[in-house]
Amino acid sequence: MIRAAELALFFAPLAAYALWRVTVARGQVGPSPRVLSIILLGLLVFGGGLAWFGVHERLPAGARYIPAALQNGRIVPGHAG
Repeated sequence: MIRAAELALFFAPLAAYALWRVTVARGQVGPSPRVLSIILLGLLVFGGGLAWFGVHERLPAGARYIPAALQNGRIVPGHAG
């Protein structure tokens, strides 16, 4: 989930610039209000999803994180201990 969020945040300005270039090439001043409202709604849903993920996927207070390790040739995933 985090990797998708990082990619979305990276590509969002590039997509906005591409949308602006396409609309200017068509002779419009900018994207229509409908397109802008859809984009805003998508960004709000994305931000809400990130906030929900941050609240519900954190470690409990006082828990110690044990990182992934290689034991006997096998990868043991990280976990709270």
